[in-house]
Amino acid sequence: MEKLKIREIEERLANETDRNSDFIKSLPNDERKGVQLLLKKWHSKLDLEEKAYEKHIEMTFFEEKYRSEGFKLIAGVDEVGRGPLAGPVVAAAVILPSDFYLPGLDDSKKLSVQKRDEYYDVIINKALAYNIGIIEVKEIDQINIYEAAKKAMLTAINGLKMNPDYLLIDAVALNTPYPQESIIKGDARSVSIAAASIVAKVTRDRMMIALGEQYPAYGFCKNMGYGTKEHLSAIQVSGITPHHRKSFAPVKEYIAK
Repeated sequence: MEKLKIREIEERLANETDRNSDFIKSLPNDERKGVQLLLKKWHSKLDLEEKAYEKHIEMTFFEEKYRSEGFKLIAGVDEVGRGPLAGPVVAAAVILPSDFYLPGLDDSKKLSVQKRDEYYDVIINKALAYNIGIIEVKEIDQINIYEAAKKAMLTAINGLKMNPDYLLIDAVALNTPYPQESIIKGDARSVSIAAASIVAKVTRDRMMIALGEQYPAYGFCKNMGYGTKEHLSAIQVSGITPHHRKSFAPVKEYIAK
């Protein structure tokens, strides 16, 4: 029987998912180096896909638990921007369909900018509902960052186009009429919270990039308002902007001079 050309093997591997198929079992006997490289690459790809699916199963534990108890519309809730010296705190609430699967989905902090942008588009297009809550600097200074973060979460939840049956929240308990569970490191343990963390992170980063274009001296496009050496130096040289948090120590110290 005539051997398949390497290009033909590559095309078949692109559609093959079974490690135990006769086709896959035959390839180790092919002495061509190109075939062995393709086979190794295929096994590596399958390893990554299987690992991603295992992670997905782990991250749907809470969602499956509460769906089995009769809750259908489960909203993941997370916020970003507690630590920066400038810019708003932003939260997101996301209700995903029960069959949602996005390989590689994880805590937004573990993903590259490119991946976050890619996943953001998938999430907002496939979510049953999502909403964003934003608390600006003036209110952060009035009520403190912890209360502002909770208010941003509540704003995100209350603006959803459908009422959730259950809330999965990253590390915070909220005063809402909805049953909830607060999950420590929830953005790495729940697919719904991870989705919310990405929506919130991408939204806030884009806001800070826009502010960075207005105020280029502070490096907001790169530091997103966090107190980097460049940012702190810019405050000393250029002062503060209307978007700096006056209640945060380095900014407060500058004002007190």
